[in-house]
Amino acid sequence: MRYIIYGAGAVGGVIGGRLFQNGRDVVLIARGSHLEALRRNGLTLQSASETAQLQIATAGSPAEIEFQDGDAVLLTMKTQDTEAALDELRAAAGGSVPVFCAQNGVENERLALRRFQNVYGITVMLPAAHMEPGVVRSHASNKSGMLDLGRYPSGSDAVAQAVADDLNASDFSVIVRDAVMRWKYAKLLGNLGNALQAACGFGADYGDIYAVVRDEALACYRAAAIDCADADEVRERRDGVLGFAPSGPRRQGGSSWQSLARGTGSIETDFLNGQISLLGRLHNVATPVNSALQHIAARLVREGAQPGSLTPDDVRSEIATLTHSA
Repeated sequence: MRYIIYGAGAVGGVIGGRLFQNGRDVVLIARGSHLEALRRNGLTLQSASETAQLQIATAGSPAEIEFQDGDAVLLTMKTQDTEAALDELRAAAGGSVPVFCAQNGVENERLALRRFQNVYGITVMLPAAHMEPGVVRSHASNKSGMLDLGRYPSGSDAVAQAVADDLNASDFSVIVRDAVMRWKYAKLLGNLGNALQAACGFGADYGDIYAVVRDEALACYRAAAIDCADADEVRERRDGVLGFAPSGPRRQGGSSWQSLARGTGSIETDFLNGQISLLGRLHNVATPVNSALQHIAARLVREGAQPGSLTPDDVRSEIATLTHSA
């Protein structure tokens, strides 16, 4: 099987790099200065134990790849970039190539299924960073990540098992799940704090805000009859399998934090907290704090703000103003 890693940033770079190190055929799709660095020097994959220079095949778009039987595409871009990426992929590969959504949120699979026959969800728990062209860093200990997967909307098949086997052989922990989306909805609960981390910085004291955000989400899940793996299940799955590396540079922040830090001009909040706002509007559940975080994150992007530019009190005050005026 050949793996097309579409969006070779932090998550895609680590997945593609580990697959390549373990003998799998890999093509990385990237853009801009990152693509230029990959073509010039290869992928630099850093971890607490090594710095590897990997000469992996690269492309600037799916149109540059001659797709073949046995290919699998792993989408690893952020959701705001998914729809355009899927259109490019369909034009180049047709609609039968297996598409695996290794992305935060729960919207990517639905977008993919409009265009492709065989779509799979991957629950991504993979602490990594991409802060400079050509370089990705794994901040994980034990395994490089947990990547439980299954068909969308449900089920499993031989392709899912084959991909799981290759990932398990490449320093990841993977379980094939018939109900993968209940695990992705659980992951979404954790990602609802991404905007807070981006706004206030790593380790800031915003736990009270996150608690409200999570409560709003759980109320929406109940109203929409969405099944979700509970906290004990998630803890049991992760314990002893995935942690943060005890040595090396500290991970400064997650995916939304990195978007602000790198000045990418976009952020995934509309597909994280915005997913809760959507559910609330569909099912008549109030979600004022999730909606306020959408506005705050969008403003920070417009202003070109750096992560940590707000204090938790700043965020509390802005939430109060936004919810009062709504």
